Amino acid sequence: MNKQTVISELQDILAKDHILIDEELKNHTYTKLGGKADFFITPGTIEEVQEVIRYAIRKQIPFTLLGNGSNVIVRDGGIRGIVLSLKKFRAIRREGNKVVAESGARIIDASRFALQEKLTGLEFACGIPGTVGGALYMNAGAYGGEIKDCLEHALIVDRGGDVHQVLAEEFDLDYRTSNIAEKGYIVLEATFQLKEGHYEEIKAVMDDLTFKRESKQPLEYPSCGSVFKRPPGYFAGKLIQDSELQGKGVGGAEVSTKHAGFIVNKDNATASDYIAVIEMVQQTVKAKFGVKLEREVRILGEDEEMA
Repeated sequence: MNKQTVISELQDILAKDHILIDEELKNHTYTKLGGKADFFITPGTIEEVQEVIRYAIRKQIPFTLLGNGSNVIVRDGGIRGIVLSLKKFRAIRREGNKVVAESGARIIDASRFALQEKLTGLEFACGIPGTVGGALYMNAGAYGGEIKDCLEHALIVDRGGDVHQVLAEEFDLDYRTSNIAEKGYIVLEATFQLKEGHYEEIKAVMDDLTFKRESKQPLEYPSCGSVFKRPPGYFAGKLIQDSELQGKGVGGAEVSTKHAGFIVNKDNATASDYIAVIEMVQQTVKAKFGVKLEREVRILGEDEEMA
């Protein structure tokens, strides 16, 4: 893969300022971790997304979709090929009692837009930091609500670069999972079916959830949010707390002393530090309680090559 050739060919599809070379991905992740992307691409139209995908397939260049980096860990070696960011797709609009949000918009902002429009049903998402696309990818949820409760359909680009409308039930949405990765879909926008409500009532719920989040979560340090899925019959944070792992760490990463379900980048951690803490927690909880903790966070990229 000749980088100059790829740059030249990508410039036939996108404006030059939509293509970054050797971009530090730690600048695009909530953990502030991650090596470089060979090509960091920010298309501005659906047609550009389609053409980038078709180009990557034609040239056999690997491509990875990155949302706002809130629920991923990028390894220290970075990501080869094309990293596709839809951060320019941020529009949110109302259609009847539906909210239509582009995939690069934050799900928090979709929730706030619904509040302004006096529509109820997205209150649970007022503290979820991911994008709309990322929220669909993992059927994000909090405080008793989840995406599948209100998603009607989504517009996607498939592996061949073609655009389709997909109904909510076709995504196989379940606890923190969907078939989006398996199908190779890239979400362009999502339509949420909501109901008319009262501004003050909706705001009161959102204020309460925001208070709970800010008082319990270690928002003062970079992190990927909740690291582990909830194991059946247990709470991950409680198991980690009872394993006396809070404050334990590797390098600059440690289990939060504020919320055991979080691992924080406390002091210039590397991705290797962070992943090592995840593995330490999994091993300790398995040994102490016989419970296997599954990661909610995705790990992308390659390990840094040793000199």
